[in-house]
Amino acid sequence: MSFRRSFFSAFLLIILASILAGCNGQSDVFALASESVLPDFLVDAPHKVRESYLFAVANPHELEKYPCYCGCGAMGHTSNLDCYISEIDEAGTISFDNHAEGCGICVDITQDVMRLMREGRSSPEIRAYVDAQYSAFGPSTDTPLPTE
Repeated sequence: MSFRRSFFSAFLLIILASILAGCNGQSDVFALASESVLPDFLVDAPHKVRESYLFAVANPHELEKYPCYCGCGAMGHTSNLDCYISEIDEAGTISFDNHAEGCGICVDITQDVMRLMREGRSSPEIRAYVDAQYSAFGPSTDTPLPTE
């Protein structure tokens, strides 16, 4: 009787550990900000757009490594980050840019960055992918190459 109970307990622990490991997902690679930080203009935005804004808020130093190819450099943008955030002041208050809300290229670049990070790619590898994939769409922002 105790063998069956021990076996059943061990089986349940293995199932629980598998479930918890599956829930871990991207948290080891990067974080997303809380939905509560999003501006009102994103209330009805598609999931990919909201997720991209959450990534930008939580990972601004990563997203500033990659250019945008939608032509937003003419608006003064210097990286894909600028499509989401126009400023973070010293108090940490975020001023959002609504540009990426309606720009598929901005969001696709961010989604590719997220995917490639999950795959374990380095920033220079991700940058090379973004440049190769999106350069046909238009001029890039003036974004320095990442060193790490």
